[in-house]
Amino acid sequence: MTTNECFIGIDVGLTSAKAAAFGTDGSEILTVAMPNPREASRGGRQEIDMAALWRVVAQVLRELTAGLAARGYVPSAVGATGHGNGLYLVDDDLRPVRAAIASNDNRAESIVARLDAATIAREHRVTGSMPWAGQPAVLLAWLAQNEPESVDRATWVLSCKDWITTNLTGAPSADLSDASACGLVDLEHRSYAPSTLDNLGLSRALREKFPPLSASGDVVGAVTASAASSTGLPLGIPVVAGCMDCVASPLGAGSTNPSDVTIIVGTWAINSVVVPADAAPPRVTLNALLPDPRYMLAQEVAPTSAASIEWFASMMSSTSIDGLSPRDLLHAASTVPAGADGLLFLPFINGAPDHLGASGTFIGAQAHHGYREFARAVAEGITQYHRVQLEKLQSTAAVTDAPWTLAGGGAKNPVWAQMFADVIGHPVRRQLGTELGARGVASLAAGAAGLDVSRWISDPDPALVVRPGTDRLSYLTQNRRFDAALAALDSVWTAAAS
Repeated sequence: MTTNECFIGIDVGLTSAKAAAFGTDGSEILTVAMPNPREASRGGRQEIDMAALWRVVAQVLRELTAGLAARGYVPSAVGATGHGNGLYLVDDDLRPVRAAIASNDNRAESIVARLDAATIAREHRVTGSMPWAGQPAVLLAWLAQNEPESVDRATWVLSCKDWITTNLTGAPSADLSDASACGLVDLEHRSYAPSTLDNLGLSRALREKFPPLSASGDVVGAVTASAASSTGLPLGIPVVAGCMDCVASPLGAGSTNPSDVTIIVGTWAINSVVVPADAAPPRVTLNALLPDPRYMLAQEVAPTSAASIEWFASMMSSTSIDGLSPRDLLHAASTVPAGADGLLFLPFINGAPDHLGASGTFIGAQAHHGYREFARAVAEGITQYHRVQLEKLQSTAAVTDAPWTLAGGGAKNPVWAQMFADVIGHPVRRQLGTELGARGVASLAAGAAGLDVSRWISDPDPALVVRPGTDRLSYLTQNRRFDAALAALDSVWTAAAS
């Protein structure tokens, strides 16, 4: 059998772990995915069993490498991407100190609430990020107050993808994209910012617990014998530093030119525009450095997207013998006209960086509303908050007039994609047919192996462009209602969190 070269990208989100292989021309060969282990939410807490997570990733890789071998492919390099922020602590033996804290955990909101406006503004000028509850430094501050023994036992502070890379190489590593998006990096000097720890009352000695920073495409090690045995990956192939998933997806979509906009409808709402890296960072939730040192992504992000669909499907399933899937609910939503018969949903079941204490809220519920109207309201509420975030991006950075890239659940469902175009009032291009995050980080691995990855960028298909339609006028009215409700409830949520 002829042996063909391929490159592997691992994408570990909050919901599932995926591994995909790509040929030298960027074509997707095979993808394997499994659900991730997650512990039940308790009082806004979201945790992940780190050892169980690695076992899931290893199994996904075993199935992938077995499938590749049957097709005559051999991996030449590998990289990982994962959800950003959150906290993964390991000891000197690279073993978990405690369960990881996920990025949609909001236990540390009170710490952020105590920061004054001047401190927040100074920190944004340095790091490009606004402090919020799911950031690693903020979570470290919470642990220092509530679990100091965990901080003491930790030798390394990692991100999700760093935990996977550490298991592959046997050595801790970090990259500029992930660390900058976590609010840890001085954007001008591209090094860890001491002020991030200072502002939270943490010792600067903790900076030694963060791994050395590399560029996303740098090789940081090779697959060890232990990792090869666990995953089926070839011993000794190079492993790149990788990048955060909200960087990997625009990279995989080829949406990395100045003013390009990407909308990702995943567990998190991720809305990005490419801006110059040498300019003052736009005043948005975070700015993440791209692998191309000339640019970064100005981003508005929040755990307010498809997670709400999953939550509502799970809640409705408790009343149904057969259960309901997110797809079922989106189908139900498609049977209800725009506006959900006056029902409005604010999608903050996991909070939001910009709205302290925010919670999921339905407004306008009446006795005649059924689960179809509620399903429509959930989908519309998610889309509305994407709009709010996109408008904030537009107010601080130049955006392209061309269609914006739409990826994730909103792209896969044609009704939802049309809803996006109608609500935001701008054409969107559905990104289908490939695993964008895995593709993005696999391209970094291929580049590190010496491959010219310019062939991986394909021309966008004009047939996938969705333009605002007849529901646009209805949504203009809903837009105003949503904004008014958001403004009215902000003070209520803040008071409840204090």
